[in-house]
Amino acid sequence: MTSRPAAAPATNGNHRRYYPPTTSTSSSSSASFRGCCCCLFLLFSFLALLILAVILVIVLAVKPKKPEFDLQQVGVQYVGINPTTASSAVVSLNIRMLFSAANDNKVGIKYGESRFTVMYRGIPLGRGTIPAFYQPAHSVRRVETTIAVDRVNLLQADAADLVRDASLNDRVDLRVVGDVGAKIRILSFNSPEVQVSVDCSIAISPRKQTLISKQCGFDGLSV
Repeated sequence: MTSRPAAAPATNGNHRRYYPPTTSTSSSSSASFRGCCCCLFLLFSFLALLILAVILVIVLAVKPKKPEFDLQQVGVQYVGINPTTASSAVVSLNIRMLFSAANDNKVGIKYGESRFTVMYRGIPLGRGTIPAFYQPAHSVRRVETTIAVDRVNLLQADAADLVRDASLNDRVDLRVVGDVGAKIRILSFNSPEVQVSVDCSIAISPRKQTLISKQCGFDGLSV
């Protein structure tokens, strides 16, 4: 006697299949991304604070001093005044200026390009430039620039005053203004640049080509 297989249960036409629930991967990846960003932010913040602390310790140990940038000599190489009309004249002038930069710090100083203007009674006569240079610690360096005044028009009164001051009084009062940029260099790191305003009132002797007197002021130098 053979046994028959059990009959399959009867089904109706509405049989439903079971699907296991799926998990959302977008929310987990977003949370992971936010966690990585937070960790990176904390890491960079810690590194920035550490670098700042090291720089402060070095600065306190070095104790940077104010560098000295002084005008030492002024020489008149050429003076030429030619009247053009009854009320004006042209002036040609060559002035050589020698500056002394002294660095008494334990670290070097990086100077940017410096520009200077020579004026006579408020009238700009010419400009000179000193290229950027690096000065080691505990050193003195002399830098110079030549200001060439090429046929600058002056009113007759100003030209006459300049001729009188040069020929009769042998004294010409000039004003030298300019900006000097300085940075302290510590372990290959440069401090923010500080703009220094230079304002010098000088008197020169055209005959002797020497500096008679000077009075310089430096504004804004703080390192």
